[in-house]
Amino acid sequence: MKLLSGKRFASLVLAGTALLVFQAAAVQKAFAHYPKITATVACNNGAAVISYIVTSWDPGSTQSGIYGAGDGDNPQVNVLFNGVTVDTGQFLPGTIPPDQFTGSMPAPQGTNTVDVEAVSVGTWGDGTAGGQDSKFYVLTPLTLTIPTDCAPGTGRFTGGGKQVTVGGVVVTKGFEVDCDLHQPSNNLEINWSNPGESGSHHFHMTAFLAAVCTLVKKPNPPTAPVNTIVAMGTGKFDNTDGYTVQFELVDNGEPGTSDAASFTVFQTSNPANVVLTCPLKVIDTGNIQAHVDQH
Repeated sequence: MKLLSGKRFASLVLAGTALLVFQAAAVQKAFAHYPKITATVACNNGAAVISYIVTSWDPGSTQSGIYGAGDGDNPQVNVLFNGVTVDTGQFLPGTIPPDQFTGSMPAPQGTNTVDVEAVSVGTWGDGTAGGQDSKFYVLTPLTLTIPTDCAPGTGRFTGGGKQVTVGGVVVTKGFEVDCDLHQPSNNLEINWSNPGESGSHHFHMTAFLAAVCTLVKKPNPPTAPVNTIVAMGTGKFDNTDGYTVQFELVDNGEPGTSDAASFTVFQTSNPANVVLTCPLKVIDTGNIQAHVDQH
């Protein structure tokens, strides 16, 4: 067996030590980058609603040294309920509070508990790859118990006139969505054309999954206990299954010229693949009407 000289042995030891230090620093850096999430659940007009606050590991990106300013920024952070993405936000500089976003979504149907987590999808501000999950850094999932005493929501929404249009999005005549998810009356059809494209696109909701209805402003006439619905469902985009719609409808009374709507349609398995984004706007034509529930 050939023995190493003292100088060569020392060089190998130093090289090995340097490699370990580099690997440790890399692991520490990746470990340090993660989103934090807190959440609560409460009844809101008959539905269980989960509210959440998502914060960067370095809000305001104030860290210095090996990380540097801006490291807490991230262009895409997903919020998941029981492993399903329900919302997407960003950690951006200049926001108040910095590197933080909030939201609320209806709790999933048919379950007594919900695991809430945040996953950093985008690359962090200092170039560190995303993929970190909030639950891996608190060792246990953030689990909420869903209240069982929320009374069913009351009220329903329909689209009047030949059609409802908002920002180039057309909702076909006869849409109806019920606050208590009553089937089989729920139906929603959306049609739109993208600028610069020939032809049009179509979304048909086949399953109505969640809804929260509130009374922000009396929609009279007709008399109704609600005037706003925030909801989500799944269905077909251009006749292909596997897409989710999130929408909001607001009835601000007659003659409907102040009513408002918003729609987002994305691929359920890949929420970053958004095929329609229409932020809340006053409708161009038609009428959104809230009604007393009739069943």
